[in-house]
Amino acid sequence: MKKIQVIFVALWAFWGMPVKAQKSLPTIQAMSTTVKNNPYYSRTDTKHLTVSNEEWKKILSPELYAVAREQGTERAFTGKYWDADAKGKYYCAVCGNALFRSDAKFASSCGWPSFFEPLGKDKVIYKTDNSYGMQRIEVECARCNSHLGHIFDDGPAPTYKRFCMNSVCLDFEPDHQ
Repeated sequence: MKKIQVIFVALWAFWGMPVKAQKSLPTIQAMSTTVKNNPYYSRTDTKHLTVSNEEWKKILSPELYAVAREQGTERAFTGKYWDADAKGKYYCAVCGNALFRSDAKFASSCGWPSFFEPLGKDKVIYKTDNSYGMQRIEVECARCNSHLGHIFDDGPAPTYKRFCMNSVCLDFEPDHQ
């Protein structure tokens, strides 16, 4: 009985842990993620960017900065793309780097937009993330090194990967018809 109580208390404490930047992100859906005065945003330039966090903080919205530059996480089911199904391309909201096609997006029911592969191996980079007592793989934009989300091994074929991304870190451009 004592073991069950210890397990219950441990689970309660874990579920009660705050996720970085969650409290400041509930209004993401109504806000534009990309500030119009971002001189580094380009959908054609592929050169790697080396920009200080102080500079990014002046340019990006507080919500985007908290997630992309401080490795925050938006609340599940609050981002504008978690259940979007329009055809098009997803870009990094910080720098404009092309990241994913909607053809690789799938309904994962986790509350964040999920993709089974990026547009190319050179579009994202991977880093070990041991925060909050977990071992995960962080996904960053290869052009600006901004945090996008995490990758997991529970996605669909053909890759069996789930790129679990924060909507606030993505811009979407629909296909022209």
